[in-house]
Amino acid sequence: MNKTININLGGFFFHIDEVAYQKLKRYLESISRSLSDDPQGKNEIIADIEARISELLSEKITDARQVVNEGDIDDVIKIMGQPEDYAEAEESYNDSSYSYQRNNTSGKKLFRDPDDKFLGGVASGVAHYFDVDPIWIRLGLLALFFGAGFGILLYIILWILLPEAKTTAEKLQMEGEPVNIDNIEKKIRKEFTAVSENVKDLANQASDKIKDGAQEFSEKMNKTFSGKTKKNNGLQDFINTIGKIILVFFKVIGKFIGAILVFIAAAVILSLIIGGFSVGSLEFLDFDGEMLQYPPFFYDSMLPKWVLTLALFLLVGIPFLILFVLGLRILSSSVKQISKPTSLSLLGIWIVALLTMIFTGLEFGTSHANYGETNTKKSFNIIANDTLTLKMYNDDDIYYQDNLRRSTRKQEVEINNIKMVYTNNVKVDVKKSNSNEAYYVIQKESRGKSKFKARKNAEKIQHNISIENKTITIDAFFISEFKNLWKDEEIHIIFYLPENAIVYFDNSIKNFLYHVDNVGDIYDKDMANHYFIMTSYSLKCLDCEEEKDNKILEDKTI
Repeated sequence: MNKTININLGGFFFHIDEVAYQKLKRYLESISRSLSDDPQGKNEIIADIEARISELLSEKITDARQVVNEGDIDDVIKIMGQPEDYAEAEESYNDSSYSYQRNNTSGKKLFRDPDDKFLGGVASGVAHYFDVDPIWIRLGLLALFFGAGFGILLYIILWILLPEAKTTAEKLQMEGEPVNIDNIEKKIRKEFTAVSENVKDLANQASDKIKDGAQEFSEKMNKTFSGKTKKNNGLQDFINTIGKIILVFFKVIGKFIGAILVFIAAAVILSLIIGGFSVGSLEFLDFDGEMLQYPPFFYDSMLPKWVLTLALFLLVGIPFLILFVLGLRILSSSVKQISKPTSLSLLGIWIVALLTMIFTGLEFGTSHANYGETNTKKSFNIIANDTLTLKMYNDDDIYYQDNLRRSTRKQEVEINNIKMVYTNNVKVDVKKSNSNEAYYVIQKESRGKSKFKARKNAEKIQHNISIENKTITIDAFFISEFKNLWKDEEIHIIFYLPENAIVYFDNSIKNFLYHVDNVGDIYDKDMANHYFIMTSYSLKCLDCEEEKDNKILEDKTI
């Protein structure tokens, strides 16, 4: 039967039997003696060790009435380590009842890092847990904040839920280091060294200021006793006051500039994030339709569009991120400067993004460098005194046009589940045939990296012309591959008629006639709904004078 003792260890109450108490007491005393030669931070080290032992015992004790026994203390000492492994103790703690084994059973835990924080230390604590640079966690939260406002909510939730790493043991757990005597001692000495250096720097600064003040006072006293008048001292005070006012003015201007930098940088980064979604940076999530509008150089590129979007985002976003941090540093001196490794990483990423954009730009330029065309000739049965009717047709199932007209504007359409380009850039002309044969020539024009590829692109343009009796129906559009969205493409159709052949221009073709040569120089649009005969030189209107006479007669009647 063992005697039970009640103890307070690290702020927690425990029941412990006498044998276990004596072993724990000898263990703590031996640690205390090992620190006697260097008392700096001794109390804090002992307090952290007791807190860690208390935490380990709390994991073992599941019932408040349970008693801590000798085996529990042995298990704790195995985790914490023996004092002689920490430093040379005056009296070695050698107990054959257990053997030392360094073991990290705690693993990493999520805490808020109070030593590296902008607000609450959430990002730095999460970065420790995932072993990444805090800048990436901050950028992720910033992207979530500007993207959907979710970042600030997530940050607040983590700020509330995550405890702050206050003790040395908690900081070691946050960094994934074993919580034992050796690591606690190293951590505390490191912190004391940092504090000592800060105090030393502050003392040096204070000493310099005192020396400067004493020197200034000595100079003033010398001036006073050397016969300097009070008027000069008053003038000097006035100049100093003006200098202070100017200094305050420039500080205010500096804060204002910092605020502008933060506002502009945040606005640009937000625009980039929204733009990244709008141009389909997440195209793999099946975003499509009208919201996906890519810049011209994204088309016909070797690189995937999401790579180009990411490169463009980084190319513009990284400089503005630097400006954002610079603005924050101007507004608040507590904001830390971006570390050198992070700066070099961002610089490397930015250079890669720049090279990607340069390569894509050069590739885009070469894809438009050469012009190519194809010419196709086809005959049709029209002779002298025959009447040919020309009209245009649009397939409303592909793309509906309320006002059918020639245009260089291109539209994205889907044909048989394939994305294509719809264009109305079709030109129609009528000329005299050099023979008695009637025929038409279709000129398809496109661009490419070489003339050969440009001709190949032109050949792939889809356009139809149908002939029924003496009526020719021309597609008012053509279809091209989607990669050619930003290439200059057009179709020019020229009809060659023999002399005395008659052509009637339907109203649907009036907006597609292009520089049709005729007697009387009638405008292209005015040629619609009229009959023209092919003379030995060009077309001549057959019913234009009659229409003109009817109009004069109507005016006289009115």
